Amino acid sequence: MQAPHSTPDIRASYDVAIIGAGPSGSIAASLLHQQGKRVIVIEKQDFPRFSIGESLLPACMRVIEEANMLEAVNNAGFQFKNGAAFSSRGQYTHFDFTDKFSSGPGTTFQVERASFDKLLADTAESQGVEIRFGESVQAIDLTQDPILTIRDRDGEDYCIQAKYLLDASGFGRVLPRLLELEKPSCLPSRTAVFTHIEDNIDPSAQENVHFDRQKILISVHPENKDIWYWLIPLSDSKCSLGVVAEPHLLGDAEADLQTVLMGMIKQEPSLHRLLANAEVVRECSRLKGYSANVTTLATNKFALLGNAGEFLDPVFSSGVTIAMQSASMAAKCVVRQLNGEELDWDAEYAKPLMRGVDTFRTYVEAWYDGRFQEVIFFDAPDNKIKQMICSILAGYAWDETNPFVSDSARRLNMIVELCR
Repeated sequence: MQAPHSTPDIRASYDVAIIGAGPSGSIAASLLHQQGKRVIVIEKQDFPRFSIGESLLPACMRVIEEANMLEAVNNAGFQFKNGAAFSSRGQYTHFDFTDKFSSGPGTTFQVERASFDKLLADTAESQGVEIRFGESVQAIDLTQDPILTIRDRDGEDYCIQAKYLLDASGFGRVLPRLLELEKPSCLPSRTAVFTHIEDNIDPSAQENVHFDRQKILISVHPENKDIWYWLIPLSDSKCSLGVVAEPHLLGDAEADLQTVLMGMIKQEPSLHRLLANAEVVRECSRLKGYSANVTTLATNKFALLGNAGEFLDPVFSSGVTIAMQSASMAAKCVVRQLNGEELDWDAEYAKPLMRGVDTFRTYVEAWYDGRFQEVIFFDAPDNKIKQMICSILAGYAWDETNPFVSDSARRLNMIVELCR
């Protein structure tokens, strides 16, 4: 909860304090530093550290370039990505992200987040950003300019003050917890079970199973459209592999996670054939009830970035894109406020950000109720409409020149009826 007002011993003052050095935190810090603002980033963990969400979208590349990190990312040796593929009951289709309606990059990367997040943080530090690893925020006082109580590596607490506060803590959701901002998501509770594998894919196995290392593969369970799998090719013949379902569909909740995951893979014949020789190289993990929401995204004292505010679902890899987009949008607003402008944070940050989030939400909800799956696997798609949908899948969910963004629900329902 918010700490009571007092006069603590403040060790240092900054223009902006950022909680979390993941993609949104590092990007926001870089953008603010470029504008001459004094920034500090507080990160609880040491990098590199494992994180899920390895499949980037092309729209990310614009923000990475904006933060002057594009050269570092391009030269890091990550797996090139140019689209998304979908498989269901022997049907296969794909979206080429270079063949889209919106302008902007059409390619990106699939990344191991441990090295990707460290790269962004290291690049921000090389630009002059101060990041303190191994330290955690214990309390927040917002009765004046934000005061953060921080615990260092040795377990000692100290305070800093900032003119503005950004929460980029991801699933840690520091401010929503401390300020009691949590509210239930509109999406049902689902669970993801996942790992990394050496895929050892035999080229002969691909004769009857489509597979392209430059695309994420989303496979639908043959008997239950609510269950789906991701296969994200990474560099060095590795893949991220996961299954997503409502908890009761994953069998014995007490079973070993690797047994659960591999048992689910066996239920999808084409994926099972493709991964016949796969070896698990990382302990399986589980993420439960991951969808989240908040009562407030921003005020004149703080703003929530990425997953710290709202997380929808991993099905279209929107998480990192929303995180980076929110970092870019919030940084611009922070600079304006610090430069003396009066800002309506709801009108100028929260609502514009949510327009894109709500576009993604339209397609997430339609994926699970089956409507968007009908569209994806329709055997005679209109090319112009496919390009517009492709733009959203490529992350351009804020491009309101695209009718499938500006009027997402109605347009999608219209296409569903045409496909039927």
